Amino acid sequence: MSTRREFIKQVSVAAGVGAAFVGLGLAPGRLLAASTGDWFMPDEGDRHERAFIAFGAQDAIWEDFTADVQAALGRIARTIARYEPLTVFCRSGERSLAEEYCGTRNVTYVTAALDDIWMRDIGANFVIDDKGGFGAVDFNFNGWGDKQRHSKDAKIAARVAADAQATYLRSELVGEGGGIEVDGHGTGIMTESSWINSNRNPGWSKADVEAELKERLGLRKIIWLPGIKGKDITDAHVDFYARFVRPGVVIVNLDTDPQSYDHQVTLAHLEILKKATDADGRPLQIHTISPPLKPRKSKFNQNNPDFAAGYINYFVINGAIIAPEFGDKEADKKAYDLLSKLYPQRKVELLNIDAIAAGGGGIHCVTSHQPQA
Repeated sequence: MSTRREFIKQVSVAAGVGAAFVGLGLAPGRLLAASTGDWFMPDEGDRHERAFIAFGAQDAIWEDFTADVQAALGRIARTIARYEPLTVFCRSGERSLAEEYCGTRNVTYVTAALDDIWMRDIGANFVIDDKGGFGAVDFNFNGWGDKQRHSKDAKIAARVAADAQATYLRSELVGEGGGIEVDGHGTGIMTESSWINSNRNPGWSKADVEAELKERLGLRKIIWLPGIKGKDITDAHVDFYARFVRPGVVIVNLDTDPQSYDHQVTLAHLEILKKATDADGRPLQIHTISPPLKPRKSKFNQNNPDFAAGYINYFVINGAIIAPEFGDKEADKKAYDLLSKLYPQRKVELLNIDAIAAGGGGIHCVTSHQPQA
């Protein structure tokens, strides 16, 4: 992904694990509480209590794109707020600016120190249990393998858990929310490149990683895709490759550009998923969605091989799907039509998020959500 995201390197990794509770004012007993039942992560399409965004773009990373990124975050925020409550995290000195872009209707603002905008990766991963419990898993964000400064963002998951009054559940694994895709019924899809990686989990075997993910997220089966290491800052998060529409139904990114490094990767993923079954033994019904071949020309994608022009990084919210559009009328329409078909009870909202795509991310990357308990 874009070198803009790699512009400021982490000077110290101290914020990774030990410092995540600092300054929250919470009792350690609450943070370290154990499960009251069997935790599981619900499907993203289940009812949300609220969504989250981090209004954290800064010049040190985004340079002359900062205002454009803030505007794109604002478009996403205002769209979400039409359908469900939204919490916006912002720096203390940027509250007015955040309100200007994101609005105030159905929006709550929380002041927090931030490094960047990637809420999916830095936020809590909510789970529920069979006794009405509500938990939030922290996978110890370390800047995608110490690729970017993250001392402030590493504290956000604990803050989200506290604000939601959820039981804080800290994993020993290091990873990100964008690396998790579940159907809410025991099946997950993950990429090996982002989880089984020495820059996050040195010394962990695939079996160790799988066991911890199953325990923390309530999974009975994980379908592993290879992904690809080192080509983007995330080491190929699954939310740019495969998404559950509902149990047994998966939408898969198929890159049709033979010049793209993702071309062979997505073909390999497609073959794996065609042969896979879910935790209940059902073959998967597969739908493919392809990136635009002719996105609009702009300062965001000019000479930028890391421009993330992909439709699959959409966000499912109450009553709507928020997906990107890239100015390729034919490809945009195909994406709109497929998403409308797959989510008939939701309205598909297409937004211009080119500034965020310039940093290698999408709508799903900059959002997260709290399920309705």
